[in-house]
Amino acid sequence: MKDYIKLIRLKHWVKNLFVFAPLIFSQFVTDIEKIKIEFLTFLAFSFVASATYIINDILDAESDRKHPIKRNRPIASGRIKPGRALFVAFCFLLASIPIMSELPLRASALIVFYFLLMLAYSFSLKGVVLLDVFIIAFGFMLRVIVGAYSINVIVSKWLFITTLFLSLFLAISKRRMELFFSFQNRESQISEQRKVLDEYTLRFADQMVTITASGAVISYALYTISERTVSLFKTEALIYTTVFVLYGIFRYMYLIYRKNIGENPTDIILSDAPMLINILLWFVSCVIIIYRNKIFEVFSLN
Repeated sequence: MKDYIKLIRLKHWVKNLFVFAPLIFSQFVTDIEKIKIEFLTFLAFSFVASATYIINDILDAESDRKHPIKRNRPIASGRIKPGRALFVAFCFLLASIPIMSELPLRASALIVFYFLLMLAYSFSLKGVVLLDVFIIAFGFMLRVIVGAYSINVIVSKWLFITTLFLSLFLAISKRRMELFFSFQNRESQISEQRKVLDEYTLRFADQMVTITASGAVISYALYTISERTVSLFKTEALIYTTVFVLYGIFRYMYLIYRKNIGENPTDIILSDAPMLINILLWFVSCVIIIYRNKIFEVFSLN
């Protein structure tokens, strides 16, 4: 059972929490019906994402066996046969269909588009320099857009750009650490693990990390004080949550450059206590600022 949990990458479902962002920032977090729809969206996206992970692992099995960490994956290690893994992927895709039927058509269509895009990525596009990281980043952006379409709200352009920079930052950081470990692991060549790494250098990756980190912080700060945001939330106080975004970016860079970890962004977020606490504080601060009027109403009634 542990192998099958690893196969579907259950802990990677945390990425799909991005679908809830429009729910929170559109002030619908108290709407039960919209919460239900977003939960269904989360499940549908998670099932489809797990299917893409499995297909990707089947295609990468040979190269994963040459990687010091990835060779322990269920398919690469031989603990789960490719045929059985493919059947599990098919079951997850099948299970997502009735869930997507409960969602608005354009939300379901984008989930299908995500699946097709990830198939193209797994078969060929992951070997195209720069396009590989942009596709990974676009996957995060699709999660936000699908979440917005599911509850029929409009995503702020600044929030959209923030998601783009943040997801690019995570994707490039991942490539940077893959490149670093490839240099460290002298027993295997870079091209044997991921051919596209031949097109990157540590200096080039570091420059892109700096640019995307700066872009994420600046675009988030601009989102918090944009005319639409201030008008919607009736306050400019959201700007103060930028401190948590800054700390999160700096902490992530610290773990990359000083602790040499970051090949798997999900592992960093779930295992690093300061990062988890920072995310929690950011979330609580946002909720208090965005829903302060409703919170005051509840206390006044009591």
